This record gives sequence, structure tokens and C-alpha cells, in this order.
Amino acid sequence: MSPRQGLDRGALLSAATQLADSDGFQALTLAALAQRLDVRSPSLYNHISGLPGLRQEMALMSVQQLSRALTAATADRTGDDAIQAIAAAYIGFVREHPGLYEASFHAPDREEPRLAAASTATLELLLHSLQPYPLTEAEALHAVRGLRSLCHGFASIEAQGGFGMDFDPDESLRLTVSAFLHGLRHLHEN
Repeated sequence: MSPRQGLDRGALLSAATQLADSDGFQALTLAALAQRLDVRSPSLYNHISGLPGLRQEMALMSVQQLSRALTAATADRTGDDAIQAIAAAYIGFVREHPGLYEASFHAPDREEPRLAAASTATLELLLHSLQPYPLTEAEALHAVRGLRSLCHGFASIEAQGGFGMDFDPDESLRLTVSAFLHGLRHLHEN
């Protein structure tokens, strides 16, 4: 069976991203994607290797796009300004692409070379951004985990509607990241 005219891997992944972002990652099935693209499910196999292949590609796209957003955010920034920009870009990415973001946690093969390389690039960006702080190598890795946890937790609570009080969530994020950075600067005191 030949691929449908106009349907290619890029169009398929774009439609999958839109579906995941609008309906949630768990709603992303081959049947739902085929319906959105107005094709039969078997036609998708011309472009992906089933649902596991689609999930792997979505995870890779997620990590790559988030990494690009974080890289752009840190351009010409250092220190606190860079870390604040990273946090804002992270939350912005999740707000714009909640389903695609969730895909990064559902890769069937976390060790796949392209995904591993994209993840490493993001880690290196974060470690580079933390260089101005008085951290050992191990502390910097822990700080990356802490920053990622802070951003992920914030984004998850916000996505679930958990910030019901009448306070600007962006200001809450800025204050929380400031407290985190204060802790990094004073980690070795006492």
C-alpha cells in the first residue's frame, strides 16, 4: 500500500502532537490519530512502527523542542537571569505543549541513541547555566534534578488547576526559583 498523498512523517507527528496537546497524551492512539488524519490505521505504519514507535518519536520531539526552548531562553544570559529564564521557558513549553511534554516520560526506549543525545544536550545546558554557583560536580547534578523537579512540579500543579488563588503564577515561579537560587549560593555556609 502506498502512502496517502500529502501524508508524510512530519504531518503525522504534527497531528499526533496536536492530538496529545488537545486531548492528553493518553488519548493518543493509532485509531485516534488515523481518524484525525482521515486515513485508516494501517496507513500509519508506512511512517511509524506502531504505537511504540510513535511514542518514541514523540518523546524525542519533546526533549528536542524543550532543549531548543531552554537554549533560546539562556542566550546572552548568565547566573540568576539564565536560571530564571530556563524556568520560565520550561513552564512556557509545558503550557503550550502539555501532551508533547508528557510524551517525554513515556519513551519505550530511554536509551535510544537520539533520545539519549538530546537528553544529554539538555543536561549539559543546565550544568553550564549552573557554573556561576559554588557547586561541586555532584552538587551541580543534584541541583539540575532540583531545578527540573521544581519546574515539573510547578507545571503539573498548574496544569491540574491547582493554583486557584488570585496570585500571578509567573510571579510565584519567579519567587520560588529565587529561593532555590539563594539556597545554591549559600549551600556551603555553616
